[in-house]
Amino acid sequence: MNLVDCKSALKTLKSGLPIIFPTDTLPAIGCLPKFSNTIYKLKKRDRDKPLILMGSESKQLIDYVHESAKEDYEKIASKYWPGALTTVIPASEKQTTILTSNDLTLGLRIPNSYMAQALIRETGPLLTSSANISGFKGSTTVEGIAQDFPSVKILGPIPWEKRSGKASTIIVWKKSGDWRLIREGEVLVRELN
Repeated sequence: MNLVDCKSALKTLKSGLPIIFPTDTLPAIGCLPKFSNTIYKLKKRDRDKPLILMGSESKQLIDYVHESAKEDYEKIASKYWPGALTTVIPASEKQTTILTSNDLTLGLRIPNSYMAQALIRETGPLLTSSANISGFKGSTTVEGIAQDFPSVKILGPIPWEKRSGKASTIIVWKKSGDWRLIREGEVLVRELN
């Protein structure tokens, strides 16, 4: 098993390689935004499926949000983050180079995980996906993930903190004050109304 600490993880990420790390929901594979192709290749992920940009706190991600959606972003962020909620929101015109979606939107999330937040404070925002091969359920244990991705370094120490094992809820911003549910997960829909 290829375990690394936060400092070593930063060197790995700067070299263009991804890191696997725990979140409050499912384990994630993440990379610096300019290296998003590595996640698509390793996961065998369809290019039409966007990645999620994770931050350590909401102000770390605010510059990625389009001006028209900033007020709603801040309301949702202050209410549900850190936590198992992913927001899909229009991207700022200044940040379109990191987009992996076809519609100029960006999925944003702040995980409620000490290890994930410590890593992202060190590295800056990371483009992420769940740590599994696309189309397969994947393991939620460090040992199983290491077998699925033998060449990818894993953030230690282990054992990792407790996680739910359930995917995050995904909501999409339509217009001011209007969010729509895309996927029900850890955060219950009725809590969003």
